[in-house]
Amino acid sequence: MVDTMTSNQTITRDSDAHRRQVRKVQKAIAGSSFATLATVSEAGRPHVAGVVYEATQDAIWVHTMRSSRKARNVAVSPFAAVCIPLRKLPAGPPYTIHFQAAAELVAMDAEPAVRLIEAGQLSGISGHGALEEPDGVLLRLTPRGAVHSYGLGTNPIELIRDPLHSGARSVDLDRVTR
Repeated sequence: MVDTMTSNQTITRDSDAHRRQVRKVQKAIAGSSFATLATVSEAGRPHVAGVVYEATQDAIWVHTMRSSRKARNVAVSPFAAVCIPLRKLPAGPPYTIHFQAAAELVAMDAEPAVRLIEAGQLSGISGHGALEEPDGVLLRLTPRGAVHSYGLGTNPIELIRDPLHSGARSVDLDRVTR
């Protein structure tokens, strides 16, 4: 079974290289707070929005309003896609991490939300009065399958010289985070 792919090599599951790539992805997700979130309406129309998130061990969390397009779309389709831009070089496009996710609405007073809020793990999205919003709801986005990245773990010189063939990586987090 192949869990990590690079453009120049294949890294097998449970190898040191695989574990290093998984740690890089997890660290990058935890170290950022902005992403674009793609959802699909009941009519099949896509919607992409920029969101601020907090990462926990197995998911990223977003605060939104239950009446928002994001929440309405997740209510009818529990699937989403997430893209996290990462600025690593002073010039050129940002690196990215992107993945498909299981998406679900979590009420602000639901046990998982309360536990995370009380532990301070959602402080980046629960401030500025968010918890007092009567229409507020959390989105839990759990990565499923492969997490893909561009640039992350790549030698910057190689990326500049050959951006088409040196920057792509994929790692399957399902086996790692559970």
